Amino acid sequence: MTKPHRMQWLLSVCAAIVSGVLLAAENPIIIHSPAEGATLDALAENSISYEVNRSPGGDHVHLYVNDEEVAVLRNLKSTYNLPTLAPGEHAICIKIVNKAHTPTGVEQCVKVMVQ
Repeated sequence: MTKPHRMQWLLSVCAAIVSGVLLAAENPIIIHSPAEGATLDALAENSISYEVNRSPGGDHVHLYVNDEEVAVLRNLKSTYNLPTLAPGEHAICIKIVNKAHTPTGVEQCVKVMVQ
């Protein structure tokens, strides 16, 4: 690889890294599924797929359904089987918490309909 090509490659790599860091800063929690407004089957085993970029003061994350804590999630990127959900609308949230399990204020929620 010639020097100009190496420099162009290095600039591309740096731009990708900076872009990833900025995306993580803007979206410290990403819920891949279910999507906002999704309809879930009450008789099916439903799951949440998520990714967390730890924020300052954060240690791990908790999963909430309708403001009720249902799980402590230690993995920063995983899929977790949701508890059985009754028919109706539900808010599913992932909140970053500190070592004392106190929410840091960073959270991501999706509203789903269960039928």
